[in-house]
Amino acid sequence: MIIRKVSYPRAALIGNPSDGYYGKTIAFLFSNFKAEILLYESPELEIIPEGTDSTLFESMQAMVEEVNLYGYYGGVRLLKAAIKRFYEHCQQNNLKLDKRNFTIRYKSNIPFRLGLAGSSAIITASMRAMMEFFEVNIDREILANLVLSVEQDELSISAGLQDRVAQAYENPIYMDFDEKIMKKRAYGIYKEIKTENFPSFYISYRRDQSEGSDIVHNTFRERFLLKEKKVLDAIEKWKDLTDKVYDMLLSDNWMRIDELINSNFDIRKSVMNISEKNLEMVEIARKTGASAKFTGSGGAIIGTYKNEVIFEELKTRMNHIGIETIKPNIVRSKL
Repeated sequence: MIIRKVSYPRAALIGNPSDGYYGKTIAFLFSNFKAEILLYESPELEIIPEGTDSTLFESMQAMVEEVNLYGYYGGVRLLKAAIKRFYEHCQQNNLKLDKRNFTIRYKSNIPFRLGLAGSSAIITASMRAMMEFFEVNIDREILANLVLSVEQDELSISAGLQDRVAQAYENPIYMDFDEKIMKKRAYGIYKEIKTENFPSFYISYRRDQSEGSDIVHNTFRERFLLKEKKVLDAIEKWKDLTDKVYDMLLSDNWMRIDELINSNFDIRKSVMNISEKNLEMVEIARKTGASAKFTGSGGAIIGTYKNEVIFEELKTRMNHIGIETIKPNIVRSKL
């Protein structure tokens, strides 16, 4: 039997990047792209590399271009770390695993290193595949923590829970990472957003932007740990924006959501350095009349638009500078 599991990229609608700092966020998954895991029983445990794990290149230029786009590491390290943490979690929690081995492989078309949670999508899908293979149940809030531990503890990737929670729940979700609650039970307050109605969202992303969240968040975390007032104030403002957008989504009243999305980015800009390429995306979007903020650490933005005329103008302007624009297909599981 072949087990197939998929996971999707995440768009942070509001509140980011406060998820790693006891803040609040709202995020959703969208199915325009996906990470897919195939797992099946085999005599030995085998991890099959994907294209980005290749050690064979047409030329030095081809190798350099791939490194610039994907970094030095592909997805095999993600699968190795996921298998290790899954095994250790089961051992620590007396979840019995039989002696079968498996072959696992992945493929993903999620744009890489653009703040869309492509790495955690691969890990989440692999965890779900192993859970089904070994008939092990892991609650969703614990699954999110387990995926985060793969990245943080095994691979030293700076990250927060937001991406992993959204991918564990597979519904638009409000997350409150209150410090007291997090320290008491290691996960926050998660509320799935049940409304079927959302404003008109777009996502624009560029393939030539590849910083990675670890680079973006490093100095911000140091400043947070030093309790810099400007940083702490920004987190409180993001929390307030998140609560306001949550209330709007529940009431289907989105009159000011564009203003709040813009405010989210403006606050970020006041406490973080923004690269010229990232700033350009936001400025172009706003000139068309759309709202704009980062979906994650940079390289992709999300916002609202009021009509198709604005969307088409946005798409055209972005296309002129090599940026793709899509309407996200929001993932909703049955509640």
